Amino acid sequence: MTLRGLYAITDTPLLAGGKLLPYAEAALRGGARLLQYRDKSGDDARRFDEAQALAELCRHQDAMLIINDDLELAARLGVGLHLGQGDGSLAAARARLGGDCVLGGTCHAQLELAERAVAEGASYIAFGRFFNSNTKPGAPAATVELLDQARARFDRPIVAIGGVSLDTAPGLIARGASMVAVIHALFAADSASEVEDRARAFAALFD
Repeated sequence: MTLRGLYAITDTPLLAGGKLLPYAEAALRGGARLLQYRDKSGDDARRFDEAQALAELCRHQDAMLIINDDLELAARLGVGLHLGQGDGSLAAARARLGGDCVLGGTCHAQLELAERAVAEGASYIAFGRFFNSNTKPGAPAATVELLDQARARFDRPIVAIGGVSLDTAPGLIARGASMVAVIHALFAADSASEVEDRARAFAALFD
């Protein structure tokens, strides 16, 4: 699968009240290529059920499900995995999940972290935050110059994350972002049809 396009990331509080599945399906219909299930709660049974349902949606839409920070859940479902710094070893995850699995790593705003991620088998490297973010307001800030440097230095797809909007995404794509990871600008919507429209607009930036 080509790692390019809209990378939708779920957010449990934002998608509470039964929105998770219909909004995720709408994002996929609109053209999201990757969907990350991000849930930091300790409710393992609910997380498994939700992740399983999302994996089924992704299969129907020819997209890829990525689990955030839970190697066991990713292995159980046979889907991709994204690890933040301090959330476990990418090399160990690669060994467990096999060579074909999509495996991503958070690199903040540091090329050294990206170098380590690539060496440990990451399928893509994620940099951020680029703009003020609702999800991680205190995260380190990345610059578009970092994208230039990363594109010149690494042969992996690059994900830009952190406050990305329809206004700011084109500049990131122009500077080398293979994917833009979006949470609030996609899912903070009043209806599933609005999510689909937003996803379509993001996806069109890659045409």
